[in-house]
Amino acid sequence: MLAAHVTERLEAKDSPMTISIELARGVHGVTAAVSHETIYQAVYAHGTRGLPVGLHQCLHRRRRCRKHRVFGPPAPAKSPLGDFNLIGLRPAEAEGREVVGHFEGDLIVGSFNRSAIVTIFDRCSRFNLLADLPEGHNAQATLAALVELFERVPEHLRKTLTWDQGREMAGWDQLELMVGIDVFFANPHAPWERPTNENGNGLLRRYVGKGTDLSVYTPADLRAIETRLNTMPRRGLDWNTA
Repeated sequence: MLAAHVTERLEAKDSPMTISIELARGVHGVTAAVSHETIYQAVYAHGTRGLPVGLHQCLHRRRRCRKHRVFGPPAPAKSPLGDFNLIGLRPAEAEGREVVGHFEGDLIVGSFNRSAIVTIFDRCSRFNLLADLPEGHNAQATLAALVELFERVPEHLRKTLTWDQGREMAGWDQLELMVGIDVFFANPHAPWERPTNENGNGLLRRYVGKGTDLSVYTPADLRAIETRLNTMPRRGLDWNTA
């Protein structure tokens, strides 16, 4: 009788909570102590706990299965970078600007995020190298461009590279193996931890303005811009050049 009554009320579109309260009060002439959770469990048991199959169609959301709830704080999203070294682990030598070979790098991105250029600057000398990304700026393309750039740097000057935590650097561990450099990452939203690159990119934007299509710049164009930046007197170098 109880099962038939609950079935009737569900088919009348009453919620399990409403049915539970009315049973406790004997509203429809049937009195019982049945929680709404018990009714839900019987509905989603699909005929194995006293109620007919298909009653989930009478519920408000009509789900065939219950949606499992996860309590507590959400699990942190897994970084595409894997287990990487933060800037705090970078050698103390890299903090100063007295030794050549400690680089900072980044991408400058063009209009609609469709094009990009790789930029690296040496912290000590401010010497810069640029690379185009004709195949896009995903991790594989960025890795290939960086390998080409560091092949232009003498091996004994490939000490460290510091980057932000962009997904384009997912191949950082391969870069370390391929060119023999230690890669470190700045903390999120902390551009001041890579000041040489930030300042250098500002200068670069004089020649490749914001909101433009960066794919129009050929390797020859970028070499010309490199030369311009590397031969520009800099205040931080006592008006000497990179």
